[in-house]
Amino acid sequence: MESINFIFSRYVFLVFMVAFSMKLDAQQTQNTPKPITRKTDTVTANLTDTLKKKSTSGLNSVIEYHAEDSIRFNIDRTIVYLYGNARVSYEEMELSADFIRLDQKNKAMFASGLKDKYGKYRGRPIFKQGQEPPVSTDSLIYNMESKKGLVYSSFTEVEGGYISAATSKKSPYDEVSFKNGVYSTCNLPHPHFGIHISKGIITKKRIVSGPSYLEIEDIPFPAVLPFGFFPKTNKRASGFHFPSVGEDGTLGFYLRNTGWYFGINDYWDADVLATIYSKGSYLGNLAVRYRKNYKFNGGLNFAYSSTLPGRGVEGTESYKPSKNFSLSWTHQQNAAAHPGVNFGANVSIQTAKYFTESRAGASYDVNQLTRSQSSSSINYGRTFANNLFNFSASARSSQDFSNSTVNLELPSFNLSMTTLNPFENKNGTGEQKWYEKISVGYSMQGNNSVTEKEYDLFDKGFKNAQNGITQNIPISIAFSPLKYLQFSTGTSYNERWTFRTVRYNYNEEAKKVDTSYVRGFARNFDYGLNGSLSTKFYGMKNFKKGKVSAIRHIVTPSTSFNYTPNFGSDNFGFFRSYYNSTTGATTRYSIFEGSGISAPGMGRSASMSFSLDNTIEAKVKTTGDTANAFKKIPILQGLNFTGSYNFLADSFKLSPISFSGRTALFDQKLGLNFGGTFNPYQVGANGREIDAYTFRNGRLPRLTAFTFSTGYNFNSAALKKRQENLEQQQENPQISQQQRQDISTILNNPNQFVDFTIPWSFNFTYSLTYTKTYNNLGAQNNLVNSLNFNGDFSVTPKWKVMYTSGWDFEQKTFTMTSFSIARDLHCWDMSFNWVPFGPYKSYSFDLRVRASILQDLKLSRRSAYNPITL
Repeated sequence: MESINFIFSRYVFLVFMVAFSMKLDAQQTQNTPKPITRKTDTVTANLTDTLKKKSTSGLNSVIEYHAEDSIRFNIDRTIVYLYGNARVSYEEMELSADFIRLDQKNKAMFASGLKDKYGKYRGRPIFKQGQEPPVSTDSLIYNMESKKGLVYSSFTEVEGGYISAATSKKSPYDEVSFKNGVYSTCNLPHPHFGIHISKGIITKKRIVSGPSYLEIEDIPFPAVLPFGFFPKTNKRASGFHFPSVGEDGTLGFYLRNTGWYFGINDYWDADVLATIYSKGSYLGNLAVRYRKNYKFNGGLNFAYSSTLPGRGVEGTESYKPSKNFSLSWTHQQNAAAHPGVNFGANVSIQTAKYFTESRAGASYDVNQLTRSQSSSSINYGRTFANNLFNFSASARSSQDFSNSTVNLELPSFNLSMTTLNPFENKNGTGEQKWYEKISVGYSMQGNNSVTEKEYDLFDKGFKNAQNGITQNIPISIAFSPLKYLQFSTGTSYNERWTFRTVRYNYNEEAKKVDTSYVRGFARNFDYGLNGSLSTKFYGMKNFKKGKVSAIRHIVTPSTSFNYTPNFGSDNFGFFRSYYNSTTGATTRYSIFEGSGISAPGMGRSASMSFSLDNTIEAKVKTTGDTANAFKKIPILQGLNFTGSYNFLADSFKLSPISFSGRTALFDQKLGLNFGGTFNPYQVGANGREIDAYTFRNGRLPRLTAFTFSTGYNFNSAALKKRQENLEQQQENPQISQQQRQDISTILNNPNQFVDFTIPWSFNFTYSLTYTKTYNNLGAQNNLVNSLNFNGDFSVTPKWKVMYTSGWDFEQKTFTMTSFSIARDLHCWDMSFNWVPFGPYKSYSFDLRVRASILQDLKLSRRSAYNPITL
């Protein structure tokens, strides 16, 4: 059935391509001219001779001819014989062959190849007319006045495929006829498969063809189209999408992706598709694509599904369809199209059950079926006022399918000004004064966010939106009091606006705290003084023996001081209190809680922050030719400790000490990242911290958190090179829209496509998170770690095995595991995919033509998808 579908769906394209390939033509004869064997008895001209003049035969354009071996003439010099890489040009026509006979009197040419001393036929004619693709033939006859020609065994490439015909000709009425034509995407002289057309006639507006059939490995397919009659167009043509047939264990048999393709114009096209199941479920999809070269490109996709339950009694209350939808939009702008302005979008919004209930949009893709999250973003940015200001805006969303939670930021924006030195000498002469180093900046950030369940989003989500605007004006001055010290000091002012504040009141009757919101403009502000001091020093250890020449330790200490007044007093009105008569406690709170902006600090603060960064490098001798061949190897790329101390705090003046570090092994290919937190305070009997340092008990600070992650991407250079090549090809305006879509799909899903040029690859990631908490029962240790890996390897240059898996340390079992085997069959691809265990246990086998233009020519077998057994 699929092969029959293929014949009908591709027949129009096949014959249409023949129309473009057969540009040479004349009358058909019974016998093909025999190849000529070059005689080498005499040479009557120079080895290289070029004639450029008006033809004496009455032609209006100059005939140019050239031959590398020899040029001969008849007695009256009306016939020219060209041997060895001969070439003739006339108007838009170009012809090259090993032998060309140019008859200027009759305005005709004959071209063929020649047999070499081994009897091999070489130098076949190649004919090119204007912008049409070149046509390779065994031999041809061409009349330069009538523009008619007779072509034998022609071969040309058209739109990703190849067309050959035994003979073809062109009538005086601008009609092209051909006989024994073959279309294939296989580029071998004897293709592995092809569609044979016995004969056909092509005019400007229509195509009429005789019987045609499919042949694979010289075996004819037992289905023949007796004739064809099709309209012909030279632009994008709309057409019918033939469906693929399959079975779902729950929803029944299906016709997948049937519909209509709309070739709107050179910039737009669209697909309207549907998937229909025998038990009443269905899926509709609208996909729109657009592109303007060197400007922008993108696509919009909307899908809606109605899925009936796999179990239940039809007509009962529980037997109702589940409605889901998906909306995606991508947009990319060429950076050179609008300098200083950029716009991009990557939107993906779905209902929580869309992927599972719609079978991943009827694709049955396991990666989509197991998705638990989705995120979207739309970004706009520009600079103005001679690059003094930079503005950016974005809209973002994130979804958690496990709990149906949606988080929206609609929108957020940022306006920033380049730092200015208002007192700087504009002439730039003389030594810079201290006041010329004063710098002033400005920035503004705005946000409007909503977090809600997807089913409550439109009912009450936007009523609980958190929004606000924050402005910041920093003023600072930097100088170096000593040679190796960098010092800066300054002040900053922050202003915050919002349109909703909160009030808490204790309800005496209900014995609970009531929450109410006050709509309207509200503001808060703060200011403070700051200063910072940093330096850098080095330690070096040299070695006289061994490959390690030296080890260098770079230490970068820095400290900063910040002072802010008490903005928690009633004079400012930023904080309020309520009294709980049940507990007798008075609670002070910020009226800006949950408003979208932060509140100023409550109480005075005079804090000193400190950090200590360490880098260790080794200088290692290499095996180079020179005696001074060394290279630097990072041993520790960063080990940083940070903390702060608040001198005016009543208790817990010292903050927890955080640390982080990174390094890399095996020539910087295996990255290691780690971090954690040390808590310097003791823990009481009830599990709560007390204001007493652990040093008093002779102990080091407690390790309360630790993270570690690593990953390795073997053969990443080859993968990166492939991605770069594909990105360059995508920008080529000469490729077709279908080719551009294929490249975009590969770039977005690089691990889902087989590249036989990469012999092997292996990737893995590992992460570990450790936390330690305390309660009245004592310390609680929590450890979460995960391992995921995937890769592939080529058994032979034509066989490749791929795999993906992972290990769940908590469940002590493998995560979703799959194996794939791919075979390169030249112009065909064979693949076998297997999920051996788990809820998505399945297999599939596909044998298909590699070229996307014949994507319906395939054989697919797969196990039925049955989520009820999960």
